[in-house]
Amino acid sequence: MAAKPAHLHLVGGAMPAAHDSEEALDQVFAALADPVRRSILSRLDGRELLVSQIAQHFDISLQAVSKHIQVLVRAGLVAQERTGRISRCSLTAGPIFDAALWLNRYSKYWQAQFDLLAATLGDIDRRGRGKTRSKRTTSRRKGRPTSGA
Repeated sequence: MAAKPAHLHLVGGAMPAAHDSEEALDQVFAALADPVRRSILSRLDGRELLVSQIAQHFDISLQAVSKHIQVLVRAGLVAQERTGRISRCSLTAGPIFDAALWLNRYSKYWQAQFDLLAATLGDIDRRGRGKTRSKRTTSRRKGRPTSGA
């Protein structure tokens, strides 16, 4: 089965999935750009909380916290279940995984920097050991008693 070129549109004028995934990544990164939203995600890690339980940790209004949660919901990072006026929130980690995969494509650049740092530190360590040895040898020579004393 041949792969379809990424620039082709699907039937009915819909954009290809690649565009959808880019838009989803845009929403995830925009949602993660705010420290309040990152804090909300941290609080939801491994548990389900009411919006009011989340809001009590912030010095902003319940309405403002709700707006932050809606951004997280639209980005697919939070699932919200409503029962009457009660709203429970839980973390949805899938979009974070997708963002991590996207970021990981650039790890080769980070790895090159880590390799360079390791080599540089190794050189510094070897030079430091060499200087320490030469100082010990010099001080032994200076401290050695002369013959015939």
